[in-house]
Amino acid sequence: MHLGQLKKVDLRQIWSDEARDFTPWLANEQNVALLGDTIGLELEVEAQEKNVGPFKADILCKETTDDHFVLIENQLERTNHAHLGQLLTYAAGLNAVTIVWIADHFTDEHRAALDWLNEITSEDFRFFGLEIELWQIGESEVAPKFNIVCKPNDWTSDISRATRSISEGELSDTKRLQLEYWTELRQRLEARNSPLRGTKPRPQHWNTFSIGRSQFNMHAGVNTQSGFVRVGISCKSPHALAHFELLKQQKNEIESEIGTELEWEGLPNRKESRIAIRRLDLDPTDRTDWPEQHEWIANQLEAFDTAFRPRIRELDADDYIPDDEDNSAKE
Repeated sequence: MHLGQLKKVDLRQIWSDEARDFTPWLANEQNVALLGDTIGLELEVEAQEKNVGPFKADILCKETTDDHFVLIENQLERTNHAHLGQLLTYAAGLNAVTIVWIADHFTDEHRAALDWLNEITSEDFRFFGLEIELWQIGESEVAPKFNIVCKPNDWTSDISRATRSISEGELSDTKRLQLEYWTELRQRLEARNSPLRGTKPRPQHWNTFSIGRSQFNMHAGVNTQSGFVRVGISCKSPHALAHFELLKQQKNEIESEIGTELEWEGLPNRKESRIAIRRLDLDPTDRTDWPEQHEWIANQLEAFDTAFRPRIRELDADDYIPDDEDNSAKE
């Protein structure tokens, strides 16, 4: 069997100019998805060359799970102090932000600086450092590869920190149960290699999952008092009702794909709409039943993701015609 040999390609051979070539390439949906997969976030591009204080961030994204800002700063060269200063300016100008610094090579001092920032800042600020490489086999197309060199301290220790909180007695019995419930659900999703990424397990009655567009999210919820488990989609935006009605026009097709009827809540007086399914025969306080509950939640989340993600991505509020306008048009 003949095997090819990997050959590293100089970045400037493909992107001669950072602003004109590399930044537009990275802002492409397919390429920013590759970056998101590397750091474990689902990203949606908001703008390029966005003003943050006296500087301009190369790319401004939103994390679709919680709508937090993600600022991306690019360097097709070795890291330098000027770009580090810009990152600090970005962090100072926003209340909560994830900063991604991409460079050809990270010096030891800048790697240490990001590690230090991740150590001293709160959970609201996260700093990633990534080196980008280009590789080719023979005459094949050139392929990009992102390598993480710095990441937030808690990125791989959410579960262990949750365990510490429980052991230190910081939580009420109900909050402790909720935290353990979502921690075990995350473990179940990882065990089945699910593509879904939930937010960090927290002591609350819900956990949120990305559905591929900001202002929308998919969620799982539990009610320990009434005793039920729920999976749903919600939209919080000025166009929530229009988006809801556009989805409802596809109600039959969506419910057929998911395999059951859903609850449709338009909430016309609020900037929010919800579509959900719940199981009233599942008691989240019964730990012995958690494996069945988590399996049901995982199945529903994946079915919702398959049915709603492509439809939500195509939604345009301008396509919605309210009933009164529709009736006037008919007359």
